[in-house]
Amino acid sequence: MVSRISSPQRNSSKATDSRGEAVLSAIIKEHLVTGEPVGSKTISDRFAHASGWSAATIRNVMGQLEEAGLVEQPHTSAGRIPTDKGYRFYVDNMIGCAPLSKSDLAAINSFLNDLQVETAGAPDRLMTKISHALSELSENVGIVISPSLADNHLQHIEFLKLADNRILVVMVSAPNIVHNKIILLDESLSQEELEQTARYLNVEFGGRSLLAIRAEILELMREEKALYDRLLRNAILLCNRSLEGEEGQPEVTVSGASNILTKPEFADAERMRELFRTFEEKSRLIKILNECVSREQPFPGNVQVIIGREHVTPSMQNCALITAPYWLGNETIGTLGVVGPMRIEYARMMAVVNYMARHIEQLLRENTAA
Repeated sequence: MVSRISSPQRNSSKATDSRGEAVLSAIIKEHLVTGEPVGSKTISDRFAHASGWSAATIRNVMGQLEEAGLVEQPHTSAGRIPTDKGYRFYVDNMIGCAPLSKSDLAAINSFLNDLQVETAGAPDRLMTKISHALSELSENVGIVISPSLADNHLQHIEFLKLADNRILVVMVSAPNIVHNKIILLDESLSQEELEQTARYLNVEFGGRSLLAIRAEILELMREEKALYDRLLRNAILLCNRSLEGEEGQPEVTVSGASNILTKPEFADAERMRELFRTFEEKSRLIKILNECVSREQPFPGNVQVIIGREHVTPSMQNCALITAPYWLGNETIGTLGVVGPMRIEYARMMAVVNYMARHIEQLLRENTAA
């Protein structure tokens, strides 16, 4: 479980009373736009007239925020920037999953409406389109984890004989994603036997994953009568061959990694190289996203946010990660998210990630029921 930097209690410090929250929010909003340290004069010029607070009062509040560890003063700059602890307080206590803006809603719906047509059932293109959309909307890095072939839920399967022992497996999984694979058998099966086995799998095991189907067939083989032995044996043979090389990790698609190059937070070459290594290592990314999904106290829609030093992976400790799982029935089958600097539009990205995850779930439900 990822440790969470504890948020200050609202009433435990002057830094987090209503005045402190207002100044912290102003610092964060200004820093999100400029990426620069925020000075007391900037806050005073924009805030003092509306609040009636003097410049001296605002400077005092900024000092209290710094003492509480919510902001810090980088180098010799007179301004402050939010810390990961400050961002955490902001996310937990001052924002939530805000409604999508009209422009974001229009952009996402336009993308989602064309999604299935453009990808034509191809899983690689589908996940690439989703991660690309997340990257474009966030101007950061979009990531999607999707099930491996072994974990995909079967809608329909066919076996086509190509030669004596070469078989084309055509599997359709939700949402209408087509997987093609050529397998080699140690013995020859007739096309009639292949069709009989496919009918059996489609009727008896629709909606289950290949891994679950194989486990159930093995159990049936211990129980069923000899009449069904040949059919079950063919089914397990074809399942085993179809699963070869497919029982590893889920699929990971990353888009927009080059967006990191434009962020001043990653100007350090070594820091950037290490982050790019993380994006390239599938196992590390899966571990990071799984840790995020397993955290307690998610936001609505199971949206999760990990900020800065909350990450256990050192290369991610200057980043924010916003994720949401997508479900089929009672099972989590994938995760999508956005990675960027801690200076990210939290409320907006939480809304975008949540909306896209829920829409993908709807596609999965509709296509599974079809």
